[in-house]
Amino acid sequence: MTAKNILPVLTILIMAFSCTNNQPKTDTVDQFDFKISEETKNETIRALMEKHSDINSFRIEKGVNQVAALWQDQDGDVNEFKTFCLDNFLSDSSELELAYNKIERNFEIIFGLYNSMTIKLMEPLHLDMGEIHHIDNIMGAYSPSSHLTEDLFVNKMAFYIALNFPAYSLTDKAKKAEKWTRKDWAYARLGDMFISRVPADILQDVSIASTNADTYIADYNIYMGNLINEKMEQIFPKDLVLITHWGLRDELKSNYNAENGLEKQRMIYSVMLNIVKQTIPSEVINSGDYLWNPNTAKLYKDGKEQSFSAEPYTRYEHLLHNFKALSAMDKYNPVYPTYIERAYDESMELTRAEIETLFIEFITSPQIAEVAKLIKQRLGRDLEPFDIWYDGFKTRTNINEEELNRITRRRYPSPAAFENDMPRMLIDLGWTREKANYIANKISVDPARGAGHAWGAEMKGENAHLRTRVPSTGMDYKAYNIATHELGHNVEQTITLYDIDYYLLRGVPNTAFTEAIAFLFQANDLKLLGQSAPTNKEETQAYAALDNCWSAFEIMGVSLLDMYVWQWMYENPDASPKELQQAVEKIAVEVWNLYYYPVFGVKDSPILAIYSHMITSPLYLANYPVGHLIEFQIEQYVKDKQFADEITRMLLQGQIIPQEWMKGAVGSEISGRPTLQAVEKALKIIK
Repeated sequence: MTAKNILPVLTILIMAFSCTNNQPKTDTVDQFDFKISEETKNETIRALMEKHSDINSFRIEKGVNQVAALWQDQDGDVNEFKTFCLDNFLSDSSELELAYNKIERNFEIIFGLYNSMTIKLMEPLHLDMGEIHHIDNIMGAYSPSSHLTEDLFVNKMAFYIALNFPAYSLTDKAKKAEKWTRKDWAYARLGDMFISRVPADILQDVSIASTNADTYIADYNIYMGNLINEKMEQIFPKDLVLITHWGLRDELKSNYNAENGLEKQRMIYSVMLNIVKQTIPSEVINSGDYLWNPNTAKLYKDGKEQSFSAEPYTRYEHLLHNFKALSAMDKYNPVYPTYIERAYDESMELTRAEIETLFIEFITSPQIAEVAKLIKQRLGRDLEPFDIWYDGFKTRTNINEEELNRITRRRYPSPAAFENDMPRMLIDLGWTREKANYIANKISVDPARGAGHAWGAEMKGENAHLRTRVPSTGMDYKAYNIATHELGHNVEQTITLYDIDYYLLRGVPNTAFTEAIAFLFQANDLKLLGQSAPTNKEETQAYAALDNCWSAFEIMGVSLLDMYVWQWMYENPDASPKELQQAVEKIAVEVWNLYYYPVFGVKDSPILAIYSHMITSPLYLANYPVGHLIEFQIEQYVKDKQFADEITRMLLQGQIIPQEWMKGAVGSEISGRPTLQAVEKALKIIK
């Protein structure tokens, strides 16, 4: 997972990773007084038309209306508003370009240094630096940039930008995309920056809520060696400790061909259900003091059954805090008045309806049922709900994982060893030695406290950070696989910052795209270990299509659940954590029964609600399945081409709108059809 790099620019630095025991305030009473009348706006527009030629009429009307929508009492009276617009509108294109260049330079400095401060302050929370202290929580939750927006309105720079650089709707961008130059896109991205005006204390509340949730999940580990079955047997390695949900899921995946694999998978599934239902004993969270049978809900110590206290809906309390903090921003966002709209229309630049339709069409396609039948045949049993994580289509499942663990532990005994090997990996993927060193030298590898993530730089001269978990025994294969995913994020972040033509076009259209690039790197993990590729190319491609399809099918349901839960919270803003838990479980079962029961033949599973992203990263999940579809389209396009050259070409399109980026990259818009068509072909090959 990557730190959020495609959120609206002014909230990017407070919405990434975060963590404390402070609770956000949700009682801010400041109200915006949009007091500029239609008459005043029209007078100002007429005055500017008289001062400048008609060629600027569109920009004048747009600019005046944008400034008026943001202007408040403390910014000045009506006359000051008119004077500001008349004095600061730029009609000359060369003056406009000069202004853009100066603003771009200053924002790179501001965003870059704020980002560096945030990274440093959060190191005790994100990195393996010993026990987290109360001070670490407080300072990790502190957002250095929380007053930036307010300051830029006070010094009128925000109004200057709103006046001179129009903000366009997603519909307008799509209509103009074919005619826009790179400069037009850069100007439009600058215009996107000031379409709302959120008070600093609200932004700080968002940071606190996000930080609390992230800390809660980062320290939510299950001591697998302490799980027991009905025979009081401990079937997992004694020292195995797994973070939820990532570690639990990956361990479940790894047990498809393992000794006692099915029993282990069922036990992991039971643990997950206890977490979702909040019936898990508080005593077993991040603790190895007790033996626990998740199937019978019994706790033991020294051979005797113990009483326990179930987790008190803490998981859903954090979800509620995120909702309350983010929805408190609604009244300050006239263009996107709910967080749901801000997450989809503004951040992803794909509408909620567009995403929902894309996902439902995919997961109800007849090809999904056929893939499920194939999995059932390969397993030799009926499907169970946890088979949404079936991992048997990956080439690596035919290679002994213990041998892979030996290879990765020997090669990567520390984060530094992985960092030192990155130039070689990039060369193996097709970059020249010079370019590989250039990119790798701009990425630092750090020891993660949690499952790991990638955090990009925001200014040239700063490094991106790859966080990965490396125990004292060295990096195992699962951690290595995740690290190659994060490397993909970092390569994207580095190329689209250092090599892009306009700073405000850095990055990619949304996080689904950086996830797609990361998936492509992750798919090359065995190649980067020097493991020989399968000789049957047609079969390999068939497996890749099936794997991509099943992965997208799994995460699309989780994303729909995330979407529907947020809709429920908006409809029930005063719900308690217990009521939210009940609602989440009910919605999860409804989504399962509607779309997954017909495929699995098992009803009423709430397993889709296990994802930690729902708690730490509000409405982020849709980026993953969209990313899977994008990944497959790109993979199909580059399979007979030079990987590094094509990926670099695509990335240097920068942050234009998603569908335009895809057309430039592979010649068509985002679609599930290429995956499903490839699955039809694959089902004829794989029996």
